[in-house]
Amino acid sequence: MAHESTYQPKTGFTRWMDSRLPIIRMAHETILDYPTPRNLTYMWTFGGILAFCLGVQILTGIVLAMHYAPNTAVAFDSIEHLMRDVNYGWLMRYTHAVGASMFFVAVYLHMFRGLYYGSYKAPREVLWILGVLIFLAMIATAFMGYSLVWGQMSFWAVTVITNLFSSLDTIIDGLGTTLVQWIWGGFAVDNATLNRLFSLHYLLPFVIAGLVGLHIWALHVPGNNNPTGVDLRDVNREAVPFHPYYTTKDGFALVVFAILFAYFVFYVPNYLGHADNYVEANPLQTPPHIVPEWYFLPFYAILRAIPSKLGGVIAMFGAIAVLFLVPWLDTSKVRSTRYRPLYRYFFWMLVISCLALGYLGAKSPEGGYLIAGRLFTAYYFLHFLVIMPVVGIIETPKPQPRSIAESVLGPSARGGGQVPHPVPAAAEKR
Repeated sequence: MAHESTYQPKTGFTRWMDSRLPIIRMAHETILDYPTPRNLTYMWTFGGILAFCLGVQILTGIVLAMHYAPNTAVAFDSIEHLMRDVNYGWLMRYTHAVGASMFFVAVYLHMFRGLYYGSYKAPREVLWILGVLIFLAMIATAFMGYSLVWGQMSFWAVTVITNLFSSLDTIIDGLGTTLVQWIWGGFAVDNATLNRLFSLHYLLPFVIAGLVGLHIWALHVPGNNNPTGVDLRDVNREAVPFHPYYTTKDGFALVVFAILFAYFVFYVPNYLGHADNYVEANPLQTPPHIVPEWYFLPFYAILRAIPSKLGGVIAMFGAIAVLFLVPWLDTSKVRSTRYRPLYRYFFWMLVISCLALGYLGAKSPEGGYLIAGRLFTAYYFLHFLVIMPVVGIIETPKPQPRSIAESVLGPSARGGGQVPHPVPAAAEKR
């Protein structure tokens, strides 16, 4: 949301810099003075938490890369050396491993908040699409990072997932096999594969950082959504400066999140991992049950729910691709699910379906687990492709407040009386 700048350089250096590279002015406008809806809840703090997680992953990853050897003969041993012989190497490794899980916890909550409050609706479609691109890049980065451990589960996860591309042979004979061998750099997962995964794993976090910059830029054009889904009408009455109000709120949420993060790092660092990954990769011995990391389990369950190999691959990638279409699949004129009594039930069914798919992804695809996986997979796609468009047309939403001020201060805010405002915010410029 464009607004008039209130930044005033106070020293000769800041005036000189402001006339040549106004980076301080930009930081002031986007971080300190940015007018933010006054009714944002703690669910809006996960954006800042995700930025913290990205920073932690990049910093610890750079340190780990200094000691990691991307060679199949010594990759596993290099991690053991890091854990046992490098000063605080165990802390760097556990922080990085747990950080990946914490990153996905925060991003899933961030995405479901966006779905619940309609943060993908106009004029925020590009904001949502950039968010899905970040999610896709996170999945790729996490998968490649998981493979670098070169334990049993890592090796066989790479073998299984990359082999999925061989399903393209059913479309064009030999295409899938050629693609798999090109990814592997040979006829099996080996040294060339590990080198490629390491190179891309190091590169992609910086791509994510660039996408995050675009994501923040796309956010600041229309401004924040809010729990009511109503646009700002009077910035002076309905918004507060981001600092100190939301820097304090985000800071408190970050401290709580960091305590949870630290608990896993120092007390149960391997709780979210798999014991088989402490066994060095052996191409001649397949683990009895191959499972990916927990944050991939819903997509893994969708993959196995389809009896056809090609169909499972299409469904798995389609589960992510459908998210790009959400801004146009939702036909409702109301943003916030708070005012959509019928759709609210379907939303919580979607949440239950995703949690159930995560549980089923860790189970063997047989018997009742397989049937349940197919049912929840069917609901996942029906929710986006059928329920969203139809419910948006037939539903009668609840009355919405006329403004954010009314939702915060009650019906008395409809009048033109003065409402106390702790810190004056800059006027909106359209």
